[in-house]
Amino acid sequence: MTTTGEDTAAARPGPWWWTRWRSAVLDVGLASASAVECAFEGIRFAEDAGIPMAAGIVFGVLAGSVLVVRRKWPIAVVLVSIAITPAQMGYLMGIVGLYTLAASELPRRIIGSLAGMSLVGMLIVMFVRVRQDISRGELDLGDWFVPFASITTAIGMTAPPLLLGLYVGARRRLMESLRERADSLERELQLLAERAEERAEWARNEERTRIAREMHDVVAHRVSLMVVHAAALQAVARKDPEKAVKNAALVGDMGRQALTELREMLGVLRSGDGFDRRERAAVPLVAVGVAAAAAASRAVEETDGPCLEDLDTLIGQSAAAGMVVDLSVEGDARAYAAEIEQTAFRVVQEALTNVHKHAAGAKTHVRLAHRVSEIAMQVENDAPPEVPSLASARLPSGGNGLVGMKERVSALGGVFVSGPTEAGGFRVSAVIPAA
Repeated sequence: MTTTGEDTAAARPGPWWWTRWRSAVLDVGLASASAVECAFEGIRFAEDAGIPMAAGIVFGVLAGSVLVVRRKWPIAVVLVSIAITPAQMGYLMGIVGLYTLAASELPRRIIGSLAGMSLVGMLIVMFVRVRQDISRGELDLGDWFVPFASITTAIGMTAPPLLLGLYVGARRRLMESLRERADSLERELQLLAERAEERAEWARNEERTRIAREMHDVVAHRVSLMVVHAAALQAVARKDPEKAVKNAALVGDMGRQALTELREMLGVLRSGDGFDRRERAAVPLVAVGVAAAAAASRAVEETDGPCLEDLDTLIGQSAAAGMVVDLSVEGDARAYAAEIEQTAFRVVQEALTNVHKHAAGAKTHVRLAHRVSEIAMQVENDAPPEVPSLASARLPSGGNGLVGMKERVSALGGVFVSGPTEAGGFRVSAVIPAA
């Protein structure tokens, strides 16, 4: 017989095949009642069969006690009840057995076959018994009463327990299905929560990388120029005081610009988290993490970034630091999306910064091409001079400049290539779709 989820979830399991002690007590009680019933009916059976009364009682007790295994072997209980029906015994066992059989998970054809056998057996026994009672004069009714009483009794003893068992079994299976669905939904929700946490962590890591790259692009170039000018200032301080004063002024300008850009970015990040306290209290922590990362991304994007028109200023700053820069533009200049212009500017800026770090004094060629569906840029420097220039300085390198440029360009669906040239220089090339 099918056991419910409540049975399996019981705090204390029952003995043998029972899942609960209450079920065991119930079955033992039903078996005892059935044994008592069959014992009394065994007395009449012994008289009719001409056997000792003790044998009839023992037979009835043994037959009625079979009801104790109704949960484990419901088919056996129904078969025993059908077998002892001719002896006019086991009515309680037949009713309980049919109910247990119908409520089990056995195939419907087996349930239908056994129920049909029980109905036919009960019909025949009642037909014979009522006919005998009428023939002996115990019942003074017409012949019509024999089939009526037989059919009514057989259906009354078979149909109610069968229908009740089918209903209980269907309801039990429905409850188990709903419980399984609830468990499955709970597992899915837990999995979704874990994935949401993973996505939130991934978003936070991505935004940390983006912000670090933006900070690097904003500050590293100007700080590098400051170091270059400081080195030049140290070299010419005594020989050319006017040039030293000029370099000192440039260093001051560069420092103020770097501080201004850094302050603007930090101010936007501090005030643009996109969530007030009430909203934070109204959403789950995972959503807050995702939204905070997205807000940080918006804060960086909303900062007034550079554009292609600022390339002349950028190249002028590098030229003031002692670099020989040649700028060439192909095609008609036009407006692009802000992120495209910022990325193109940052690529050129980082490439020039790398020339200051690794090839001070080398002539540099900057090429910008406006094409139909894309914008291309290339920064190529010649081989550095054997004798370092006055502006040469030992600039530290974190090794993240080229990686950051490639990430920026790839994020927009572009192509980034960098590497040394045959002449001993270095070339950085990028192509970004215009759409």
